[in-house]
Amino acid sequence: MSTAPAPLMENPAPEVLLDYRGLPLAKSNTGLTYEQARLGLAFHEAGHAVLAMAYGLRVHKTEVTAWLSEPNLSHVTGCTTTEARADFEVWQFAAFSAAGTIAQVAYLMASGLWTPETAVSCEALHDRDQAVDVLAQRGYRIGIGFVPAGGRSWAMVQGMARRKVTHLWPHIHTVAHALNEHSVLTGDDITDLTGLVNPEVAA
Repeated sequence: MSTAPAPLMENPAPEVLLDYRGLPLAKSNTGLTYEQARLGLAFHEAGHAVLAMAYGLRVHKTEVTAWLSEPNLSHVTGCTTTEARADFEVWQFAAFSAAGTIAQVAYLMASGLWTPETAVSCEALHDRDQAVDVLAQRGYRIGIGFVPAGGRSWAMVQGMARRKVTHLWPHIHTVAHALNEHSVLTGDDITDLTGLVNPEVAA
C-alpha cells in the first residue's frame, strides 16, 4: 500500500525539536528523499505506538512533523505520547522505547534503503536514554554495551523489541502508512485501524 504524505509545513513549534530532557534532538542527514525519510519516521512512531498499546500503555497520539527550513531542504521528526499505569512492567517499557528504531530499520531493509548511513540516522539515542533514566528511577539498570549485575543490556532490550515488532508488523505497517498520510493519529484512530485495545489508565 502506498499513500501520499501530508504537505510540508513552515516551521514547527520550538518544543517539537526538543527531547524529553528539553535538549535539542540530534540531527542527521539521511541521504533519503523527503518521501522516504518521512515514511521512515512514520514507521518509527508506529513502532512506538503499536508496541505501547500491546504492552498496556495508553496512546494519546502519535505524529510526524515535516517542514522546510529553506528551499529544497526538508526536515522530519516525530513524537508518540503515551501514559502508563503506576505498576507498568519496566522491561516492556524499555522495549517500547526501542521499538521505534527497530521498526524504522525494518522499513529501510524491506524497501532496499538500508545503508550504514541510513541506519545511523534512525538510532534515536534519546529513546534509549529515556528508557535508561526511567528504569534507573525504579532501581533497574540498562547497560550500554554490557550486561549490568541484575539488569539487562540495551542489546537485550532491542532483541525483546525486535521479536514484538516482527509479531505486530502488519499493524505497524498499517499505522505507519496512515500516519504518513494524515500526520497525526490518536490512540482511538490506531484502535480503529488495528483492533488493538487502547487501555484506560486509572488516575
